[in-house]
Amino acid sequence: MSDNNTQPLPLGWSIAQLRDIAEINPSTIFHIEDDSSEVNFVPMRAVAPEGGGLTEPEIRPYGEVKKGYTSFLSGDVIMAKITPCMENGKTTVVPDLPNAICFGSTEFHVVRVETGIHAAWISQFLLRHDLRRLAQRQMTGGVGQMRVPATFLQNVEIPVPPTAEQERITERLDELLSDLVAGSEALHRAQVKLNLYRASVLKAAVQGDLTAKWRQQHPDAEPASALLQRILTERRQLWEQSQLRKFKATGKTPPDKWKEKYKEPVAPNTTSLPSLPPNWCWATVDQCSSLLQYGSSSKTNADDKGVPVLRMGNINKDGVLNLDKLKYLPTNHEEFPELLLSEGDLLFNRTNSAELVGKTTQYKGVPEPCSFASYLIRVRMIELICPEIVVLSLNSLRGRSWINSVVNQTVGQANVNGTKLASFPLALPPRAEQNAIVELAEGQLSVIEHLCNDLRVTLESSMGLKQTILGSAFRGKLVARGLSDEPASVLLRRIAAEREKLEATNKVKRKLPARRKRQQK
Repeated sequence: MSDNNTQPLPLGWSIAQLRDIAEINPSTIFHIEDDSSEVNFVPMRAVAPEGGGLTEPEIRPYGEVKKGYTSFLSGDVIMAKITPCMENGKTTVVPDLPNAICFGSTEFHVVRVETGIHAAWISQFLLRHDLRRLAQRQMTGGVGQMRVPATFLQNVEIPVPPTAEQERITERLDELLSDLVAGSEALHRAQVKLNLYRASVLKAAVQGDLTAKWRQQHPDAEPASALLQRILTERRQLWEQSQLRKFKATGKTPPDKWKEKYKEPVAPNTTSLPSLPPNWCWATVDQCSSLLQYGSSSKTNADDKGVPVLRMGNINKDGVLNLDKLKYLPTNHEEFPELLLSEGDLLFNRTNSAELVGKTTQYKGVPEPCSFASYLIRVRMIELICPEIVVLSLNSLRGRSWINSVVNQTVGQANVNGTKLASFPLALPPRAEQNAIVELAEGQLSVIEHLCNDLRVTLESSMGLKQTILGSAFRGKLVARGLSDEPASVLLRRIAAEREKLEATNKVKRKLPARRKRQQK
């Protein structure tokens, strides 16, 4: 199940399956009589990603956790088995905690090593990216609930050095990786600060703080209320033009009173909405748009001679459009040109996890032509409004709060449909102020995005270096071999013999009650 058996082993090393040198999810019997006794509790959030250790273990009463949780001991290795925690490297050796008794999330696998095997050796092996990719391919379960089965861990093949060499290697790894971990933590803190700065820029943009000085310099700007009336007039005219084209295409004469079929857009309920800056007003996406449309559900392919189809993965959590891993539909696809994007169209992610649903971006004409998939909603704004204003609003904390208030949550998925999106209350500035907001916000956001990209590259480089170090460790390249070290083959035979002896003892204990019954007869 691993590729380690294809690598030449250093002298004195052996290959073993993990189940031969450790117990996977062992039963742990605690003799605790008082339910009020305090025990250690490890929620998933307490395990830092990329082997960062336990950051916030808790203390809970035994009666609260004795049922329905995973039990383990200090010195055990715990590994997240559910996606995405497993892929994120939530694996660690449980440190020495009070009384050594621990309970935690049911989404942990527990590995309890045999005598002569260092828990840190197992933990670092499980943190290798190649092992995690292999585990990901073995996951079972439904969307959002995929888990690594225990059988995967049982069958994993792992190189086993002599016990003394394991200790030397793990000590050297601690030395080499400690600086990397400290640097990575500093980079993560910088990312958090940039995210907070980004959120503050969005907040200032949609609340009018960003252009407070601009309003003082432009007191005669057309009020947004007047702009909204022009938008509504334009919206109706576009509908009428569309209807006339349909009549002409079918050769029909417009019937009497056909204009009365126009459906007035939904206006916002301002009862619980906050106050706005001078000359701003509330409007809805429905009032300010001429089109809301779901994307294609047709099966895409990898043929880059076709038309690229933007999917929810092409919008990052900050609403930035990326063009990686594109899929395609044939150029003669039956839904074209109806589902081809126009420059300025907004793309709203209607279905995703609760954290990512609602992320919004703007299509700026590249690539061209281009379409979009069914988990996205295309919104085409009336030309009298800057589409960027809507993107800023939906991606802001105010927008996220609104999305959370209207989302429909199902198992592993969250959804905001087109009807709800149409009702989104938009803080509408005067047209000239919209331009100023976009210019100021995009200037600051572009700097933030540039810094975030630099941090991402540095973190990836750091993680790459860590994996290189781990690779050297498990090929025996990190420390010198001790000539007097007991070969791992001897260690493995001893573990096997001790297990056989223990199993024989347990069999005798299980048979004793039956023998006593026969003696009594």
